Amino acid sequence: MFVYLLLLTVIDVTRQVHICEDALNEFEEKLRNTNAELPVMEATLQNISARLKAFDYLHTSGLYSALHLRQLSQELEEIHQSVNETHKQNPNKETHDLLNELNKAKNDVQRMYRDDFFNLESMKKSSPSITKLNSISKSYISGAWGRDALLSSKERYWEHCLVSGHKHGNTIRMYNSLEDFMANNNYKDEEIAPSYSHENAVQGSGTILYNNTVFYQCYSTTEICSFSITTHATKRVHLAGAGIDNKFPFCYYSCRDWTDIDLEADQDAVWVIYATEENHGNIVVSRLDPVELNITHTWKTHLFKRSVTSTFMVCGVLYATRFVNTYQEEVFYAFDTTTGQEINTLSLPFEKVSPGIANLNYNPVDGRLYLYNDAYLLAYDTFF
Repeated sequence: MFVYLLLLTVIDVTRQVHICEDALNEFEEKLRNTNAELPVMEATLQNISARLKAFDYLHTSGLYSALHLRQLSQELEEIHQSVNETHKQNPNKETHDLLNELNKAKNDVQRMYRDDFFNLESMKKSSPSITKLNSISKSYISGAWGRDALLSSKERYWEHCLVSGHKHGNTIRMYNSLEDFMANNNYKDEEIAPSYSHENAVQGSGTILYNNTVFYQCYSTTEICSFSITTHATKRVHLAGAGIDNKFPFCYYSCRDWTDIDLEADQDAVWVIYATEENHGNIVVSRLDPVELNITHTWKTHLFKRSVTSTFMVCGVLYATRFVNTYQEEVFYAFDTTTGQEINTLSLPFEKVSPGIANLNYNPVDGRLYLYNDAYLLAYDTFF
C-alpha cells in the first residue's frame, strides 16, 4: 500500500513538473517573440518619429510638403495596438517606454492636425451633395445662399437673388429646414429695404447670414450693413479705401460683376474681403465684430483680387479659388490671419455646373461649402 501511494505521488509530481516545463517553454517562446518584435517596433517608431520631425520643421519654417499625416496616424495606431498587446502579455521596461513614446507621437500628430490649416492634403471635397435652381428664376444668375453660420444657431437656410442688372437686392428668402428649402415650401421673404434702390438695399453678391443677421455691402457705398431679421434694425460701418462699383471685383476667365466686397463667416468671426488702391488691388481681409459692427483687425495680402473667382474663410484662414474650365474650379491659395503666412501652390479642384461663380461661403455648423453658380445653388460636404 505504501509503495502504491508513493508511486501515485511520484506520478503527480512528474505531471506537475511537465506542466511547469510546458508553461516555462511557452513563456520562453513569448519572450523570444517579444525580443524579436521589439527591434522592429522600435525601428518603426523611429521611422515615424523622424517623419514627424521633418514635417514639424517644414511646418514651423512655413514650408509645405505632402507628408500625409493621415497615413502616419494610421501607422501609429497599428503599432500602438501591437505594443500594447505585447505589454499585457509580458510587462517590461522596454514595452513601457515604447508605449510612452507612441503616446507622445500620437499627441504630436493630433497637434499638427489642429495647427496645420494649410495642409489641404487632409481636406477632401466631394462632388456637390446639393444641386438645385434658385427658387425665383433661372434668369437670376447672381446672388448667394447658405445656412446661418453661428455655431449655436437653429437650422435656418437662406437665399438671396440679385435683381436690377444682377447688382442690387432688397429681400432675403428664409427657410427653417433643408427639406423646406429643397421643396421651396414654408419660406418667408424678409424685406431688408423698401426697394432695391434704397440706401439700405444690398449691392453685390457678397452676402452672409450670421446669428439671424444679414451682413452685406450697402447700396452704392463703401459701407457694410447689418440687418437683424429679429429686430429689423440696420447698422452701418465704413470700409476705408475699399474699391466699389466694379473697381476691384472678383474676375478671371468667367466673371460676375459687383463682387467688390465679399462677406464671409467662420466659427470665430464675420470677415470682409475686398481690395484697395493702397494695397495695389490686392486682397485685404478685415475682421468684424458682428455685434458692435466695427472693424477689429485688418490684414493685407499679396494676392491680386481680379485673379480670383471667389474666397471663403475657415478657422481664420482665407482660401481663394480660380477658374480651371467651364465645369471646374480650384482652390489654389491660402492666407493665415494668425501667422501672416500665405501660400499659392495649393491644388484642390471641385466641380460646378456652369462657368460663373457669384458667391462661395463656408459654414462651420455643417462643414459645407455653399456655392451660387449661375442661378444654380450647390453645396459640398468637406472633410478635414
